[in-house]
Parts: sequence; structure tokens; C-alpha cells
Amino acid sequence: MTLSSNIVGILAVSALAAGLDQASKWLMLTVVMDPPRVIELAPFLNLRLGFNTGISFGMFRDTLERWPEVLGLFKLAVGLGLIIWAALSRHRLERIGLALIAGGAFGNALDRWRQGAVTDFLDLHWGGWHWPTFNGADIAITIGVMLMLFASLPLADRFAGPGAAPQKTEPEASR
Repeated sequence: MTLSSNIVGILAVSALAAGLDQASKWLMLTVVMDPPRVIELAPFLNLRLGFNTGISFGMFRDTLERWPEVLGLFKLAVGLGLIIWAALSRHRLERIGLALIAGGAFGNALDRWRQGAVTDFLDLHWGGWHWPTFNGADIAITIGVMLMLFASLPLADRFAGPGAAPQKTEPEASR
């Protein structure tokens, strides 16, 4: 594959991740959660609308809620950096993982510019314990990170794609 075809694929995956994230948030805001309420989907999963002005898991929300555009610009810069990294990568799974992470960053950056906070609506819970509410961008980022981790394993060379650099192995001992 050439660099230009890699970039087209990377941009397509990133745009798909960001687009699906934005479409799911639009659906939640305008249809499903109008009016806001808790919808039980399973004993461990609810739909519950939330808005995160902080970073991951709501950290620094009090500090960052005054500057959503700054955090949005930072996420945009990180996403662009991930796109460049993906374009330079020779491993297919790594490229896809980086594109998914970038798409998630772009989706959440759009929320910050549009409404000053990231829209979250998926609520995983067990008993009285609730994982922080998340969204489609967070799912794309998580899958992207898992692909990156898998791409770092030696067995992932089968999925690397043509022209990928083989993993370095230890030289065999001389006899």
C-alpha cells in the first residue's frame, strides 16, 4: 500500500468513528433522552444522559469547564498527531487503532466546541457501583488502544499487512 492510500483509509476510519459518535449523541439528545431520564437496557447497562466538562472520568471538571475550547483544540491537535503517526505506521492494526483513537478525539472535541462539554449516555453498573458514563467516542478510543496493544505482540505480524516491518527477534545462539 502506498502512503496516499494509507492516508485515505486512516481518514475514512477516523471520520467513521467521529461520525458514528456524533450521530449516536444526536440521537440521544434529540430523540431518546428528550426528556432526560434513565432507561434500563440490561441489569448492568442503562442509558443515562450526562455532560463531562473535564477530561477522562470527569477529572479536572471544575478547572476545565471554563475553557472548553482550549480542551477541544488540544484534542484536535492530539487527533492530528495520531493521524500523522498512523500514516507513518507500517502495521495495519496500528494504523486502524490510531485512526479510531483520533476519531474518538475528534468526536469529543466537536462536543466541546458545540456545547462546552462531552455528551455521555452509556452507564455500566454492577450493584451500587457505576463506571463513569461514556459514549461512542470512548468506545472507539478503547478499541483503538486494544488494537494498538495487540499490534505490539509478535503474533500480530500476521495482521500487519504488506510491506510491514517484521518484529525483531533475538539472534539464535551459535552452535
